[in-house]
Amino acid sequence: MSGPSGVAGFATLAPDVVMDRVEQVSGRRASGICRPLASYINRVFEIGLADGGYLVAKFYRPGRWTRAALQDEHDFLRELAADEISVVAPLADAAGRTLHEQDGIHFAVFPRRGGRPCDEPSRAEWQQIGRLIGRIHQVGARKAAAGRITIDPRHSARIHLEFLRAAGAIPREVEARYLAVAQELLDRIAPRFDGVARQRLHGDLHRMNLLWRPGEGFHAIDFDDMANGPAIQDLWMLLPDRLPAARSEFDLLLAGYETFAEYDDAQTRLIEPLRALRYLHYAAWCARQKADEGRTLLHPEWGTADFWRRELADLQRQAQDIMDLA
Repeated sequence: MSGPSGVAGFATLAPDVVMDRVEQVSGRRASGICRPLASYINRVFEIGLADGGYLVAKFYRPGRWTRAALQDEHDFLRELAADEISVVAPLADAAGRTLHEQDGIHFAVFPRRGGRPCDEPSRAEWQQIGRLIGRIHQVGARKAAAGRITIDPRHSARIHLEFLRAAGAIPREVEARYLAVAQELLDRIAPRFDGVARQRLHGDLHRMNLLWRPGEGFHAIDFDDMANGPAIQDLWMLLPDRLPAARSEFDLLLAGYETFAEYDDAQTRLIEPLRALRYLHYAAWCARQKADEGRTLLHPEWGTADFWRRELADLQRQAQDIMDLA
């Protein structure tokens, strides 16, 4: 069965279409259960199987990623799974393909994996998380992801700023000042990234993207924002506070991490510059959500002049914090 293509088809995906595609990929019959799952960007469904169990179908929002970028994600996940690293890799069909297309919409089928976030890791769990990231990076360092962005002031941040400018996302009374402050900050921190090793990363590794399963430990999930970048990107967002107040947790993470991967201590100085890049990433992410949905999904005041004044103030404070640490 086919239907509307592109964005229109994405918004109107019907359960029978979803179940048909899952059956084609998996070679298993659906039971008739098709439940939508929460997702900010994609459309995700839990599909019951006639022989028991469930699969998850993810339909990727048109225009967010190129086919090459999605294939980079799948290839990385399959490499990690082949090394018995705790991730959820897409299932391959009879021809060995993991990335499929329905009326111009890319999709994939995954096994269902439950678990819960670990809000307050113990000392042993911090080290366990570090070991997991070290293993992910051990595989990630083997090659680059040609279709993915590089987290860097001259690459990813430039793309985000250009999108904000082109989309007209910032109110006129704030736009010039915000863009000027952001560009000045990027120019200041860019030299700090010179000569820093880049590799494939999860890219968005905060605690909600780590699930704990009894008897299995931690799983890394949601590689949608996979990127190339410095290793510290997958470590700093897990910390409960800025580094001076989270030194013990950071040291435990590194103790586990260095079981499997080398860590360059010079990358620690990139934590606050990367936090600045995260501010820009979030602003552009919200702008893309508005462009896609016609509304904001996270912040009720998103897009107002007051919202952008607060974003500007955050950037200015972050710039001052980076100068103070120099």
